[in-house]
Amino acid sequence: MEEKKGSQKSNELLRSTLLQVERAAAHLSLDAGILKLLQEPKRCLTVSIPIRRDDGSLEIFQGYRVQHNLARGPAKGGIRFHQDATLEEVIALAALMTWKCAVVNIPYGGAKGAIVCNPKELSLAELERLTRRYTMEISLIIGPEKDIPAPDVNTNPQVMAWIMDTYSMQLGYSVPAVVTGKPIELGGSLGRNEATGTGCVYTIEEAASHTGLELKGASVAIQGFGNAGSVAATYLGDLGCRVVAVSDTQGGIFNTDGLNIASVKEFKTRTGTVAGYPDATPLTQEELLTLECDILVPAALENQITVTNASGVKAKIVAEAANGPVSVEADEVLYQKGILVIPDILANAGGVVVSYFEWVQGIQHFFWSQDEVNRELRQRMVSSFRDVYELARREQVSLRTAAYMIALSRVEKAVSLRGIFV
Repeated sequence: MEEKKGSQKSNELLRSTLLQVERAAAHLSLDAGILKLLQEPKRCLTVSIPIRRDDGSLEIFQGYRVQHNLARGPAKGGIRFHQDATLEEVIALAALMTWKCAVVNIPYGGAKGAIVCNPKELSLAELERLTRRYTMEISLIIGPEKDIPAPDVNTNPQVMAWIMDTYSMQLGYSVPAVVTGKPIELGGSLGRNEATGTGCVYTIEEAASHTGLELKGASVAIQGFGNAGSVAATYLGDLGCRVVAVSDTQGGIFNTDGLNIASVKEFKTRTGTVAGYPDATPLTQEELLTLECDILVPAALENQITVTNASGVKAKIVAEAANGPVSVEADEVLYQKGILVIPDILANAGGVVVSYFEWVQGIQHFFWSQDEVNRELRQRMVSSFRDVYELARREQVSLRTAAYMIALSRVEKAVSLRGIFV
């Protein structure tokens, strides 16, 4: 049987995630049995999703929903639509969500979901039918007190609205808290769409402050110009940084004097890509990752910086706006080079932090202003960064290992207090 295209990367992400847990656990006095429990997903649901295509043909898609750990609260995690999604990838991403929620100290466990499809090949009506049928198939394990989905790669507030509506139809009344990342009109939170990029910038500000890097005039390269990457680019530009390079799946652009981010965003909206932007030089993804710059923000997919190109990374700070963009071997190379890596479970946690705020607002039916959301987000991201940074300095480990140590300790404590039912 031919190996699925995304299998190798998915297996690598899962391997890296498990290895990071083991490395952090080596610095803690964890019971071997508890460690094994923390490495295993609690529940993996695989579903077949039949839909009628617009031409009347029947097609079967495959979907997943994985709940990794529920010791600290209901499961939380996005749903992605991607043709290369695999169960191994979803398991790894669910585990990352467990550690992400724990490191920023919000009362959730980790989950993740996916539908194996290329959404660009589906009409809007087909996407709606696919989303609604998938929701029906996973409805037995999701709910505002059980498992709360959110947007991820190739999903958005409209997809969340379809999920909320489908779930609510089964119960006979509206349940806005079943998902986060919803449209504002349906109980979404102000600031949620920008939260991942905004939260990432808050950690970059802290990292720069702790390392003495002056942000005004600092050069920035951003791989991935979707939601997180474009928001981070805008915010960093507002702080006086010089965003010299950005990229998307179709190519990258470079301007040593700094790109006009508003103009680049308008160009991408009009053309569907940053590639071909007139006031810049084309460059490849590989060239972007190894540019001479102060700050590198990988905001695309996993395993972009590997042992083969890590030695070429020249940034002073790497902020992982994507999940798992640096392989475990590459992480060691960057650490030995003295590059400060803000790990994904901290750097991109802004999305789940504001998802938590949205969930709280939905349950209380009381909504916050944009300023209140951003103030609470900044406080949470800054205090979490400082906890991680101080532990890393004290234990002489990388920020990633320190973040995992904090996350593992919190989840292990919850597991131990609840006990093992036999």
